[in-house]
Formats: sequence, C-alpha cells, structure tokens
Amino acid sequence: MTEKLKKGDHVEWKTSGGKTEGDIKEIITEPTDFKGHHFEASKENPEYLVESSKSGKDAIHKGEQLKKTKEK
Repeated sequence: MTEKLKKGDHVEWKTSGGKTEGDIKEIITEPTDFKGHHFEASKENPEYLVESSKSGKDAIHKGEQLKKTKEK
C-alpha cells in the first residue's frame, strides 16, 4: 500500500473472479472476529472493512490488497 486509506475511500481489489470495487466503511485497528474469521489488526497494521459495490456484502482486507480508485 503506497497511499493512506481512509473511511469513505473508493477502492478496488483482486478476487478469483477478477477485480472488485467498493467503499471503505471502517478502519479496524485492533484484533477482531468477523464472519467466523479472526483478524490480527493493529494501529500499525490496520485492516479495512469494505462494502462491495457489486454485491453489497462486507469483507475485511489488508491495506496492501486495496488500491484507491475513482468511483465509476
């Protein structure tokens, strides 16, 4: 990740079906459980709750998986 991401940013990420895009809903800075998975987020290594523009579903991603982009 080369740029700082913030709540509300429009981002894209790679999936098995190609690229997906959505918006950052929350920056997670402490360990958390989400949909049966544990995430070791911290202030130094935050993770991001994003909502897919296509499906409307939420997911958590590491910053290096996300690329800030303009909304289409």
